[in-house]
Amino acid sequence: MPPAKKRLRTYDATRTRAAVLAQYAHVREGVRALTPEQLALPTRLGDWTVRELAAHLTMSLSRVTTALEQPEPTGPKPGLALLEWPFSTAGRAEGIADDTRALAAAHPDLYALYGEVADRFEAQVPAVPGDRLVATRAGSMRLGDFLVTRTVELVAHTDDLNAAAGLDIPYDRQALAACTRLLADALADRAPGGSVEVRIPPFAVVQCIGGPKHTRGTPPNVVETGPLVWTRLATGRTHWAEALEAAEVSASGERADLAPLLPLMG
Repeated sequence: MPPAKKRLRTYDATRTRAAVLAQYAHVREGVRALTPEQLALPTRLGDWTVRELAAHLTMSLSRVTTALEQPEPTGPKPGLALLEWPFSTAGRAEGIADDTRALAAAHPDLYALYGEVADRFEAQVPAVPGDRLVATRAGSMRLGDFLVTRTVELVAHTDDLNAAAGLDIPYDRQALAACTRLLADALADRAPGGSVEVRIPPFAVVQCIGGPKHTRGTPPNVVETGPLVWTRLATGRTHWAEALEAAEVSASGERADLAPLLPLMG
């Protein structure tokens, strides 16, 4: 018998919106301090420069407002469940890259762009309930769920920006929590089971991978890491073997190998 699906985690749309805005504000302040030399630096995202990465980060919010300006998708339910979103991103990379380069070229004043996008977001999003359907590149989603995906975009790309430009942009706790939980739940959805416990303190604990299920005491197979390392693993910024070698992940037990399941996002 296949493992039973676990009850889906729920997110408060108001809190998620606040987290998205808080993380975006942190990034905006970091971008304001970037020098021309820093903006021209390469990043770990293919051939993107820091300028292009910084421009792309504004799309985390503008995708929401653009979706809200369109008619609500018809149908009895969303076409894309929240846990499907991480696995739907790889096929859209080329189009996203083209849009990012065009956006960076069209807006030489990035700080002004950040302000315009934030104002538009704050004006449109508060009046809309979290269960309103929006059309996204990946399919229709509930607004509240789409906002959760924005925390993944913001956290992962804040980490990219810090790494590329030598910045220390902080992470909003609620944004980091939502990002961590979504990617942890996506892992459990990809490999349902109860033989391995994955701990990402202080935000998430999930069980995954079929096999003997742990019920009490110390689990025989345990993986533990921090939220940022988990985000890098789940999004392909860090490889499993590299994280183990650097002692950024602890893994005990013969089944505690997540390498075949990672990354979750392409």
